[in-house]
Amino acid sequence: MKNYLYTLSIIVAATLALFFPQTFTQIGDFQLKTLIVPLLQIIMFGMGTTMSPKDFEAVVKSPKSVIIGLVCQFTIMPLVGYTLAVSFDFPAEIAAGIILIGCSPSGLASNVMAYIAKANVALSLTITSCATLMAPILTPLLMKLLGGSFIEIDFMKMMIEILKIIILPIGVGLAVNKIFRNQTAFLNKYMPLVSMAGIAVIICIITAAGRESLLKVGGILIVCTLIHNLTGYVLGYWSARLLKLPEQDCRTVAIEVGLQNGGLASGIALQMGKVATVGLAPALFGPIMNITGSLLASWWSKKPTE
Repeated sequence: MKNYLYTLSIIVAATLALFFPQTFTQIGDFQLKTLIVPLLQIIMFGMGTTMSPKDFEAVVKSPKSVIIGLVCQFTIMPLVGYTLAVSFDFPAEIAAGIILIGCSPSGLASNVMAYIAKANVALSLTITSCATLMAPILTPLLMKLLGGSFIEIDFMKMMIEILKIIILPIGVGLAVNKIFRNQTAFLNKYMPLVSMAGIAVIICIITAAGRESLLKVGGILIVCTLIHNLTGYVLGYWSARLLKLPEQDCRTVAIEVGLQNGGLASGIALQMGKVATVGLAPALFGPIMNITGSLLASWWSKKPTE
């Protein structure tokens, strides 16, 4: 049950936000949505404090697996997202949110799922780190190409916002890790809990802000998001298999492709001023990917890797 408690807590929190939106919209005159970017920066700072040159060793040891993982990450999910956005009859901004989650890099959850699934954890860390660092260029570029037909995309503005959300706090985290190496053990122990709490708060805020849109398209959007997530696992795994990667690496690629950084996508939606519409698909993707990812990882954990 431990693998599912976090996911269940997110579902409960999001349900409360759906039924009591005013609680998660503002306190007095303070708009709670302004907390989204600072929370994301704290999460990225935590990621930076745990990163080290070892996270990139797989680039040297198995460059083929890393390249295949990154190519799958930034082709499969964006193209599947675009296909779903065109196929389902959603309003333009909600459709753009589906593409946005597809254009985002993999998230920290993928590393945990890779460990549970007996996949290649070192490769998972490397792909997550590389994809995150590549996101300031690739995410706005892909959104311009694929999402531009739904809403207006300002490439430079989106790139700068992602740099502020990702690169700046990760850079500070790396510096803290290097300068205060002996003191970061405390951060490494508690930052995962802070990150999980931060993601839960972000999902609640977006659910409350987008309540009206969610009530109109919620059921269909959940189905669409589930298809997006599951297709990422399937195409990621079989792409790696066809390219003759080891079983452990195939599992890793599948998990990296299927699990996206919904928090980052939510932050981008906020900076676009469309958190209540573009931010809906990323908000739904988080709980859904945690459920499916936990089930898949638990199932794989019982299967031999050779």
